[in-house]
Amino acid sequence: MSLRPSRRGIVPPFIAMDVLRAANERQAGGAEIIHLEVGQPGSSAPEPVLEAARRALLSEPIGYTDALGIAPLRRAIAGHYQARYGVAVDPSEVVVTTGSSAAFLLAFLAAFEAGDRVGLAIPGYPAYRNILSALGIEPVLIAVGENAHYQPTAELLADLGRLDGLIVASPANPTGTMISADEFGRLTAWCRNRGIRLISDEIYHGITYETAAATARAFDRDAVIVNSFSKYYSMTGWRLGWMLVPPDLARSVECLAQNFYISPPALSQSAAIPVFGCRGELDGHVARYRANRDLLIRTLGAAGLTRFAPAEGAFYLYVDISSLTRDSEHFCRRLLTKTGVALTPGLDFDPINGGGWIRFSFAGSTESIAEAARRLGDWLPRAHQ
Repeated sequence: MSLRPSRRGIVPPFIAMDVLRAANERQAGGAEIIHLEVGQPGSSAPEPVLEAARRALLSEPIGYTDALGIAPLRRAIAGHYQARYGVAVDPSEVVVTTGSSAAFLLAFLAAFEAGDRVGLAIPGYPAYRNILSALGIEPVLIAVGENAHYQPTAELLADLGRLDGLIVASPANPTGTMISADEFGRLTAWCRNRGIRLISDEIYHGITYETAAATARAFDRDAVIVNSFSKYYSMTGWRLGWMLVPPDLARSVECLAQNFYISPPALSQSAAIPVFGCRGELDGHVARYRANRDLLIRTLGAAGLTRFAPAEGAFYLYVDISSLTRDSEHFCRRLLTKTGVALTPGLDFDPINGGGWIRFSFAGSTESIAEAARRLGDWLPRAHQ
């Protein structure tokens, strides 16, 4: 009898990571690559974080911690909600996780049964639907575009039939669009009145350009909030995130975390405690992202690419290339080969219409963004050759 793999593991790839691997292979072969494919800040963690890590290495055992995270970090996260949003959070509601990726897995397992239906926007972060599918939960794709500001609305949700959950992201990946406070209030009320569990991805909070992001916690204590130290805090490789968990899910999340992860990385937890006091430096990164965004929009416009999702937050520009191709995956492969610029095809984020879109990550240096735009502008007139 032959062995066979589990159907749960047969999910689509995270194409951005496939692009990263291909770009790294070319780079190892001597090619000069500009990485605009992954959502990773070009800056390292702030110096107080690095210093806290050095102290911890010298003075702490770096062993297991409580599965929910160390108490000083949970207190710091709770204090962050009061300071930034004016929202009271008890440290007991905070769960520290191994990146936001672990938080999504814990949330989906604790909140939903196999066969449940969970709504999510497309274009949107592909791991939502892929993790849900691996768990036997049905992702219900909500096609959003300019008419809905690339975000789910109560009107769109009303046409989907039964839903058990809804995932929202503001700012969103890949579009950078945001949900206003008024619309957040409408969405949370709509879900609450229908017994729909809301999961709010807030990992790009802090990276906004016109209006500060609203937290779903301000409108609904039963929502699951997911955040991360990776984006605004420039700690991607430290693999640390957090959740705010409502009381009815708290013990389930704790038991799942104990069995899946034992605990989040101890060194990363100790290092992260001072990061909430580094806003001056971190807001400086956001100013650079804004400059990069504006530069990219100008240079792409000069090259004939003038339709984008409005990048109100995060560090992505989602660009319509349908006048050039409906095969964004092939387009990105050719672009990497011909120019050394690594981008993510829109098919990663939208399996229906993403063939006509690409995503730029503008989280790197302004110089790299300018050079990437120059290379793209030089190549585009020859793209059909």
